[in-house]
Amino acid sequence: MKDNQVPARALRIVKLTLALIVALLASLFFLYPQIFYCELIGLSGFHGSGSVYFSPEIQPASYKKLRAAVSQAEARVDSFYSGKKSSPKIIICSNVLQYQRYCSSTEGAGCSVGTPWGNSYVVLNVQGANADVIAHEMSHLELLKRVGWWTVTTEIPQWFNEGLALMLDRRFVNNPDPARRYLDYMDEWLYYTGGGQQVMELSQIATIKDFFNGGQRQVMLAYMSSGMEVAYWHTLAGRNGVQKLIDNMKDGRPFEEAYRNAEDEKLIRYYRKLPSNPLRLQISKKISE
Repeated sequence: MKDNQVPARALRIVKLTLALIVALLASLFFLYPQIFYCELIGLSGFHGSGSVYFSPEIQPASYKKLRAAVSQAEARVDSFYSGKKSSPKIIICSNVLQYQRYCSSTEGAGCSVGTPWGNSYVVLNVQGANADVIAHEMSHLELLKRVGWWTVTTEIPQWFNEGLALMLDRRFVNNPDPARRYLDYMDEWLYYTGGGQQVMELSQIATIKDFFNGGQRQVMLAYMSSGMEVAYWHTLAGRNGVQKLIDNMKDGRPFEEAYRNAEDEKLIRYYRKLPSNPLRLQISKKISE
């Protein structure tokens, strides 16, 4: 009798485990269907060429140009991060319905999809498949690869994630010099804030939901605020600042501490004559003074 009970009990445990796994997968698919579609891209009708997957509607004559844009973006990531570690698959869609399937959104020229188990994807509208968009999305995945999915999800504020991606994205500001890039972003920020009268605090755009909440102008202000702050920080942190921040976070330091510690005292003294960053001033002292 006891011998029969052991297999029966083991069978019940197996069945329960399988049921939980199925329920978990079903829940994940309901919440994040784009992850499943991306993971199964190899079984779709997309044409795979290395790490790039082209929509069946994209003509092969366009492949060379699109691959060149991907290579250019990879070179930017490699240069900015002093070595590229992420290896995302690139999914290039030809219409809104395809883009929505793999990105779970109809907005934007591209998006990045990262998983807790390490796989990552850049999803693009073919009209927006250029080096700027691709480098922007690759930056998100490079940060994800270096500090981990959980850290990015729970500790990295969205303004930093987006601001860092803007350092590789030349659609809004195209200046390779860090200090001049900061000044150019300040000009954009002044435009979107009406001369500093409608300031968006970084704490207001710390989550994905808050960052993209609002109309187009509000989202652009979120981007310009992020770009200005991170350009300023990158000026004071120097070329090794990003890696220093990553190393500090890997050592268990909170983001705020790692962010602050990455700034270099020599660079701070060197750039002391730069216009003050409005987002780092006390609210009562902002622009109105």
